[in-house]
Amino acid sequence: MRIDVLGAVRAFRDDGSVVDLGGPRHREVLARLVAAEGHLVTTDHLVEDLWSDPPPRALGALRTFVAALRRALEPDRPPRDPPRLLLTEGPGYALRLPREDVDIHRFQDTLARARRHPDAVGDLTAALALWRGPAYAEVTASGWAQRERTRLEELRLEGVELRARILLDGGEGADLVAELGAHVAEHPWREPAWELLARALHRAGRQADALATLRRARTMLADQLGLDPGGDLQRLETDLLTTPAPPAWSGPGVRLGPRTTVELARTLALAGGDALVHSRRERLAAIQAARRTGDLPLTARVIGAYDVPALWSRADNPEQSRAVVAAAEHTLTALGPDAPADLAARLLATIAVESRGADLSPAELTRARQAARRAEALARGLADPALLAFALNGVFLQSFTRPGLAAPRDRIGAEILDLATRHELANFAVLGRLVRLQSASALGDLDAAASHATAAEQLAAATEAPLVPVLTGWFRARAAAARSTEPGGPTAAAVAAHYRAAEDALRGAGMPGLHRGLFPLALLGLRLLHDRPAPTDPHLDWGPYRPWARPLVLLAQGRVEEARTALGTAPEPPCDHMQEALWCLTARAAARLGERTVAARAAAALRPARAEHAGAAGAMLTLGPVARYVAEATACAEAGDPAR
Repeated sequence: MRIDVLGAVRAFRDDGSVVDLGGPRHREVLARLVAAEGHLVTTDHLVEDLWSDPPPRALGALRTFVAALRRALEPDRPPRDPPRLLLTEGPGYALRLPREDVDIHRFQDTLARARRHPDAVGDLTAALALWRGPAYAEVTASGWAQRERTRLEELRLEGVELRARILLDGGEGADLVAELGAHVAEHPWREPAWELLARALHRAGRQADALATLRRARTMLADQLGLDPGGDLQRLETDLLTTPAPPAWSGPGVRLGPRTTVELARTLALAGGDALVHSRRERLAAIQAARRTGDLPLTARVIGAYDVPALWSRADNPEQSRAVVAAAEHTLTALGPDAPADLAARLLATIAVESRGADLSPAELTRARQAARRAEALARGLADPALLAFALNGVFLQSFTRPGLAAPRDRIGAEILDLATRHELANFAVLGRLVRLQSASALGDLDAAASHATAAEQLAAATEAPLVPVLTGWFRARAAAARSTEPGGPTAAAVAAHYRAAEDALRGAGMPGLHRGLFPLALLGLRLLHDRPAPTDPHLDWGPYRPWARPLVLLAQGRVEEARTALGTAPEPPCDHMQEALWCLTARAAARLGERTVAARAAAALRPARAEHAGAAGAMLTLGPVARYVAEATACAEAGDPAR
């Protein structure tokens, strides 16, 4: 169960479906209990909060609302079993949910953590995104709600300003100007907002605008409130008058050289979250700056210096990846056949790593696979273990040519891990472990996969790689999903909660190519494991997986002919981590609809992978053994004409 109150009051079940909470009074009762943060609220207080002039039968009405909410929140609870969520305690009621399952509690906890630990800024960014409008938006007439809204809005504003302050203190924040400008316009009485806007302008190299902002703040405070600006604003103005504007990392007027910039971007990439997003942008800007110099070897070194291990076969920013690939191909061609082997190998490895299969045309895929093979061959002839590990990373990302290749990928991961261990390449050691984790997951060897996950987490703790626990958290949810079909295993609801926790951790990790659509696909896989129909919640964002999930969603809604049309228009799955899963969705829909031709095509594609587990190639989710879907599709393809 998940409850959201940052906006309209709403609730969702573990499978993502929306709970019908009833009328306005039902929602207000639930909202009031959420505001109590798990503490008892007496019936007397609830009656006072719900009615300014309570009617004679107010207590009975309150009990009716509570009973209806219990039925909505726990529809499967047997009549004689005590409620688990909305409890009766002494003279009142209490709502007992884990704090991470209520958006306002999650926001408050994240804000408190960010006050203590500035490195939690990525989590704070995600928490601020939870706000869909004023808290308890539809509870407009109650005094308790108005007081809570005022309190929570102050926390939200503090969160906006704390996030900006952390980014600016860390040397970032030039891109906050528009956001902070709107913040100041909406809340002109907040001196910290003016200070932060001026700092962001200064960070962006706009010193005159920063000083003008502080003068506007001074004028507004004097004219409207008769006050002088506080000490922080006065000190900042003095500092800006004596401190030159900092340069951007790259672009017009760049002060850092492109090699220094890309090294800094490489370091940031390993931190994840906002730093990863900035890293990609600055890396591309550094490449462009290097190309403007006309120095081909320098440009080649800048492009190839960003040897950040890459694990996922779908790009986070396809346009940027295409731009990097184009720059690498152009530089390689310009260097010609006599290019130094190390520079050529790095350029080829970059092309292979940045050319993610899910986003490419067949011609681009062919070039990327050729680049991976050439980079590996060149790297093996050089005494450079880091270069060989980088080249093998490209080979791994180009190994999703068809379903059923988990074992070869495991061999690639084992070689990367061996190289990294022998030559102390910590980041590639993490990559090797994660590749082997994925391969063991695909082969259904959960014990081996768990061992690799633990080893990766230990390496991550030593090397300060915060993205690794995000990925292994998804694996542990996937493992729980597999065990949920076994006697004594976790319930489907418990597994869905695991997936939701993993989704929350991934949301702010700076990896949209991995994030989009993953959670709904995991829920669909969980339902298929338990022979249940697809989730039909319209709020689920299927992302890039929508064409293959849609036929099953339509079937779950009873829209058979629309499902048949959707199946007929779905393209072949791309060559990426999810290709087995998407082929299995196609096989299941074809079998359910009696579409023999599509079923035969899916069965043929999946037969090389029938010893593997669908969707498990990424160690993020599972639809169960591929063999099950092959059998369904084969039976459909070999059956007589279906009854239409």
